[in-house]
Amino acid sequence: MRMKKNLMNGIDRIALMHTFVRIVESGSLSAAAVQMGTTQPTISRRLQALEHLLGAKLIQRTTHAMKLTDDGERCYEHARQLLTHWQVLEDELRGVEDEPVGVLRVRAPHAFGQEQLIAPLAEYLQQYPQTTIEWRLNDHTPDFISDGVDCAIHVGAVSDPSLVAVLLAEVPRIVVAAPALLAQHPPVTQVDELRQLPWLALSTFYQQEVTLTHEACGEARRFPIAPRLSTDSLYATRRAALAGLGAALVSAWVVEDDLAAGRLRHLVPEWQAASLPIYLLYPYASYYPARLRKFLDTMREVMPKIIGTRPAAGSGVA
Repeated sequence: MRMKKNLMNGIDRIALMHTFVRIVESGSLSAAAVQMGTTQPTISRRLQALEHLLGAKLIQRTTHAMKLTDDGERCYEHARQLLTHWQVLEDELRGVEDEPVGVLRVRAPHAFGQEQLIAPLAEYLQQYPQTTIEWRLNDHTPDFISDGVDCAIHVGAVSDPSLVAVLLAEVPRIVVAAPALLAQHPPVTQVDELRQLPWLALSTFYQQEVTLTHEACGEARRFPIAPRLSTDSLYATRRAALAGLGAALVSAWVVEDDLAAGRLRHLVPEWQAASLPIYLLYPYASYYPARLRKFLDTMREVMPKIIGTRPAAGSGVA
């Protein structure tokens, strides 16, 4: 009884619920510790304190696995609802329904997030000084629960119907090659002559085949390629093209300076691949904090104006 009372001294019950939800959604105590910026022993103590508070075992742990008990399942569902209602209550009482506060965790593609999106981030942070952003750069589709992110900038098609997908803009894609490579082959003036070149593949979007469409008439041409180099990195594709290893189909923004300086040439400019859509993704929820809503507003406004992007043919929620 004394142990239980000592554990409860000074305990923030909302914080305990938040920790428990983060353990469940991240999949482990160690992952929850990383996401919450603390240590695994601290997370373990908080879980123990919550279990003492409720008088129930919430999680069964073994060396290699973690499983919710029946009580843990019920606690998790109630805790999620409780935290949502608590956030709404805090925002209403503080009068900050439209004033963003707190931490926003965003995942973005590595190249695009590093080169093109820092200026919009600066604009957002300057406009809303009570917010901070955790900017996580990688090229994988986010798992919002296990990754602990609030939203994601995503380039390319969206296949997960469980997510809200807001179309922000699109990225044109063009064929480029280095002058040194072109000097080794007959001149390329027609789209069919692209077949004669060695190729690079940006495996995220194309691997063994390239499809191009004539901008004026809409005619499509498709031809196979046997890539000399295949990579999932836009930066690596650009560097390989500059080195003369092959022609490449790339986002226009990443080679804009190279084209202006003559390091690369834009081949058959009247032909382009389908533009890549840029989405802001986030999970469905009954309540979205102001920091996420205002971030969406900022991205909607600035994304079509970023160099190398253009307004999308359609907009809205997918």
